[in-house]
Amino acid sequence: MNINEIIKSDIRASLAKSGILLFLAGFMIFMGIITGEIFYKSGFTTRDSYISELATSVSPEGTIDQPSASIFNYTMIISGIMVIIAAWFIQNVFKKYLSTIPLFLLGIGLSGVGIFPGNIVPWHFLFALVIFICGGIAAITSFKIVISPLRYIFISLGIIALVFLIFNKVFTPALGAGGAERWLFYPIVFWVTGMGAYLLGIKDGHKNTLSANH
Repeated sequence: MNINEIIKSDIRASLAKSGILLFLAGFMIFMGIITGEIFYKSGFTTRDSYISELATSVSPEGTIDQPSASIFNYTMIISGIMVIIAAWFIQNVFKKYLSTIPLFLLGIGLSGVGIFPGNIVPWHFLFALVIFICGGIAAITSFKIVISPLRYIFISLGIIALVFLIFNKVFTPALGAGGAERWLFYPIVFWVTGMGAYLLGIKDGHKNTLSANH
């Protein structure tokens, strides 16, 4: 195997690894939230309850009191680590810091909200803010490594997330606090899943920024 074939095989391996990690991370986040909602004991609604409430079911003694808390926390921690590793692989291939730094910070934020549940102030809020800001930016800046027409879909998802972050109070009366937060967070989750699928689908000869970097 010559040097060009070695480089080519390394690129394909990195693309496959990053794609699998992002796709599974997005799937885990979405299904983890749904599963946590199922096992929440009572009083939780998607309209009026924040997603992070799944992780704040703490007894007066300071112990986790519901299975939903463990489900949510471990889901966020593991998926965050997966996103961080994927960002490293993507950077190795595309060399686009504008795209990979927000993705890396998104992974930090995801793990952070799992490590610091909602009852741990102010850390949970700060990590959640990192998710919302960096997730929206990562979706928008992914246009640097994604071709049309998918890049426009990803940009739109990022814009939706940031609009719902900036104007959250405007949407809350109609959608509820929980509904407005889901309109903010789920576009980011769908982008993570879609980005993973895109990376997995890149084939030889596919026109993308690989040609500009290698």
